[in-house]
Amino acid sequence: MITDILIPLVAVGLAELGDKTQLSILLLSSKAKKHLHLLLGVVLAFLIVDGVAVLLGTWITNIIPINSLKIFSGIIFMIFGMLMLGEVILSRRKKVEKEGKFYFENSFLSGFVLIFVSEWGDKTQIASALFASQYNAWMVMIGTMTALTLLSVMAIYLGKFVSDKIDRKTMTTIAGIVFILMGVTFFLF
Repeated sequence: MITDILIPLVAVGLAELGDKTQLSILLLSSKAKKHLHLLLGVVLAFLIVDGVAVLLGTWITNIIPINSLKIFSGIIFMIFGMLMLGEVILSRRKKVEKEGKFYFENSFLSGFVLIFVSEWGDKTQIASALFASQYNAWMVMIGTMTALTLLSVMAIYLGKFVSDKIDRKTMTTIAGIVFILMGVTFFLF
């Protein structure tokens, strides 16, 4: 029973460490004001996506082609990036920096949408499905969610720390560019 939790926890934890998901959470946390809300949105998205994987295995990728999922995710990342860059451009024109634009006013929703959309067909979702076919599904879910939650907490804390040290406009510009680049990678790989 303990191996049913530990194997997914370690495997998913290592697979997600430094992944685009963690970078996304870090960047969102640098813009968010309500970090707990961001964490709850992210964890709920992981719970749904990986819960579906555990329950249905790889069935979802047989219905919706993985390439379609990747294209949709790439578009969402690029939209987030363009919105961030647009925020910087508008604030420079108006010479007024406004904190928390419409897409960041609700940290829960921002975290949920970005993770929910980008995790379909991701390696951790597929790994969760494969582990559930070999081990107790509930234990796999506990191990997977523990790993994803711990990594998300670390990414949020690091993002909050970085945002306290770097100018908000600079951080927003960097985040926008990185989100666009991550979106482009969905089309390449």
